[in-house]
Amino acid sequence: MFRSFFPDPKLFFFSAIIWTVIAIGIWFGFVETYQPFLDTLAGYAQQAVEGERPPFLTADKLLIYIYMALAGFGFAVVWMFLDKNTWSRWSVLGSTIIILVTYYNVQLSVFLNDWYGGFNDLLQKALSEKNSVTLEEFYSQLMTVAPILLVNITVLVLLDFFVSHYVFRWRTAMNNYFMDHWPKLRHIEGAAQRVQEDTQRFARIVEGLGVAFVRSMMTLIAFLPLLYTLSQNITEIPFIGKVDGSMVYVAIMSALLGTALLAIVGIKLPGLEFNNQKVEAAYRKELVYGEDRADRAQPATVKELYEGVRKNYYRLYFNYLYFNVARFGYLNVSSFIPLVALAPTVVSGTITLGIFAQINNAFDKVEESFKFFANVWTTIIDLMSIYKRLISFESIIYQDEETATDEAPQNA
Repeated sequence: MFRSFFPDPKLFFFSAIIWTVIAIGIWFGFVETYQPFLDTLAGYAQQAVEGERPPFLTADKLLIYIYMALAGFGFAVVWMFLDKNTWSRWSVLGSTIIILVTYYNVQLSVFLNDWYGGFNDLLQKALSEKNSVTLEEFYSQLMTVAPILLVNITVLVLLDFFVSHYVFRWRTAMNNYFMDHWPKLRHIEGAAQRVQEDTQRFARIVEGLGVAFVRSMMTLIAFLPLLYTLSQNITEIPFIGKVDGSMVYVAIMSALLGTALLAIVGIKLPGLEFNNQKVEAAYRKELVYGEDRADRAQPATVKELYEGVRKNYYRLYFNYLYFNVARFGYLNVSSFIPLVALAPTVVSGTITLGIFAQINNAFDKVEESFKFFANVWTTIIDLMSIYKRLISFESIIYQDEETATDEAPQNA
């Protein structure tokens, strides 16, 4: 799955994590030491462009974007030079583009969070006192968000288009890899299903799950400091009192408890999904043989195979029953956690509606990122079952390669 598309997958992903940590460390270390220098650069950049620019394209933001682009594409160029994989342009360069564009899109979300704060303060003013806000002021405030929405829609459409092509290239790489080793794989039960259906499903799930995961991580990076700063407005948390960055800790605890709960109650599901595909493949294979041979797919045989399908589905439904009790219970209850945590502050009247909206929205973003696995656990279960089938399928190739390597010196 990964070897067919990425250059030396283990080393590639490990180096990507290390490089990300180093790049972040360099940036924050540089900012802390040379902030006056950066401010001067930002001032020159601001003077170089006449007129007002959107908050997400201010000079200081542009410096961050340029640094991110240099760090990302620098890493990609090095890997494309070191290991010229057939699919490097898509796997290395394409991954870099997806991550950078996703980061930029998350920055738009940060701006929207700030905008909602000002808009809700205006809304509170208009609702609390008659004729305190004119219709022109209200519409004018609404129009300030139009450019960001236009850019956001454009970026999302183009990113979705690019990711679709990226994932299909990944599926093509897997397909070509399996076809190159088809003589070793064709005797395995359900081999055709693995190559055609499982690679297609793997690509489809990765398309949604992979991009959502990257976005969650980028959202966490962008909104975590923001939520920590906004938490200074919180007077106290029930049963705990006042704690710096209190809403950050509430989000972390909520997400960790929910994810751990779903991991425990859903521990059997990946194995059941894996078995489900095995019994389905055996049933399908017998029916296919029955299309060409009169002695195959006899009623007794088909009934026995279908009975295996039925039993596995019933076990699956039963396990999903108590899993969904935990999943839907957690997801519904967690939506009220910020209201409970903010209750003392709201009742004391120490924050405005705009600040409340900013805190609530930032909390939702952070908590959604932390509980990413909880939200998509059923999809992860499906992906894990596909992964188990494909990895067992690939193991035949690796076994033959290891056998050939072990026997080479003896033959020589």
